Amino acid sequence: MKALLLDLDDTLLDYTGGVEESWTQACASGCADGRTVDVRQLAAALVGVRRWFWDDPERNKKERLHMLGAWTKIVAHALAEVGSADDALAEAIAREYAARRRERMRLFPEALACLDGWKRAGLPLALVTNGDAVQQRDKIERWDLARFFDVIVIEGEFGTGKPDEAVFRHALGKVGVGPADAVMVGDNLEFDVDGAQRIGLRGVWIDRHERGLPAGTTVAPWKIVRSLTDL
Repeated sequence: MKALLLDLDDTLLDYTGGVEESWTQACASGCADGRTVDVRQLAAALVGVRRWFWDDPERNKKERLHMLGAWTKIVAHALAEVGSADDALAEAIAREYAARRRERMRLFPEALACLDGWKRAGLPLALVTNGDAVQQRDKIERWDLARFFDVIVIEGEFGTGKPDEAVFRHALGKVGVGPADAVMVGDNLEFDVDGAQRIGLRGVWIDRHERGLPAGTTVAPWKIVRSLTDL
């Protein structure tokens, strides 16, 4: 291995931890000013709406580039479902949710030590992440991650995201190695593992909760690890 490509969310950074609590708290906060919206009913509606919203591949690809807007649309749909359509409230809850999620995000305990070790060993590193350019840059700056990487590829800046092979080829070009000499590590089987392996990288799936490969998946990671330390 002559270069290492890494995903950001749920690979280096605990991104999904606290999602449900953050939504419930945001609903409670937004509905606190004498509104008649049932917070529990709204929170329950959000579960189904979120699944419907993100499960559509084309909508997912488009909306993940503007997360605050996506969250606002999700809340608006949920409010309509419970009979309390209110655009201003939808935006307020979405902003409250964004703030609570940002506050709860943390790097995984081993992340900085691993990055530092790889960097000191002279291993070229690339950060390859999908999503909203503003939010992803905020995470990178907040934890001073740029200093570890030879190249950072963010979907919202680059113009396309994983699993598009152009993303991986760009990162490989910047670190100066071919696909056969590099490894891509991430938590998403489709984007991080399958996308990378299609062009000849070795894909490592990080399964932090030890759930194992989903039933019926056709993706076969080169390796499965439980944490970055396992690398």
